[in-house]
Amino acid sequence: MHRTCSGPVSVIAVLSAGLVAAAPAEQKAPPTDADLIASAMAAAPKPVAEGATIVVMDEKGGMRILRKGTNGFTCMPDNPTTPGPDPMCLDANAMEWAHAWMTHQTPPDKVGFMFMLAGGSDASNTDPYAKGPEAGNHWIATGSHVMVVGPAVKAMPGYPKNADPDTSKPYVMWAGTPYEHLMIPIR
Repeated sequence: MHRTCSGPVSVIAVLSAGLVAAAPAEQKAPPTDADLIASAMAAAPKPVAEGATIVVMDEKGGMRILRKGTNGFTCMPDNPTTPGPDPMCLDANAMEWAHAWMTHQTPPDKVGFMFMLAGGSDASNTDPYAKGPEAGNHWIATGSHVMVVGPAVKAMPGYPKNADPDTSKPYVMWAGTPYEHLMIPIR
C-alpha cells in the first residue's frame, strides 16, 4: 500500500530532494519499489531495518510510504544526486532533530539516533547548510557511521570538535551550532 504523508516524515522529503529526478540521458530505468526498499534497508542493521517504515519521495515531491513499520524507525533509500551512498534510518527523536535542522528551527531537547551503515555523502564539517566544498567550509568524506543527535552531545566530553577531524574515529560534526552531533564511524 502506498500513501502520501506529511508532518515529521516530510523532513525526509527535504533530506532526499532529487531522489525522484528525471532519468539521465542514457534513459536508465527508475528503481522499482523493491530496489528502493533494499537501498533503504542497507542503512541499518537487519533487525532495525526489517521493522522500519520505508519512505521515498514521489514524483510530485511528496512522501510515499513504501512499507509501514512497527519499531519507530524511518528509513529512506540512497539519494542518487549526492556523491556517495547515503541511505539513512532515523529513530523518532532523530526525525524531529532532522526536521529542526532542515527548517532552521531549534532542535528538540531529546537524544536521537541515526544509522548510515551504507556510507554517507561528503559534507561540510562546519556548515550545516553547505551545498558543496568551498574555501573554509572544511569539506570531509564520511563513510559508514551512526550518529547521536540532540543537545546532549554538547555535554559529551572527549570527542574532537575540530574543523578537520580524523573521520576514522568518533568526532563532533557541526560543533558550536545547534545541530552539533556525534559521528561514530563503523568501518
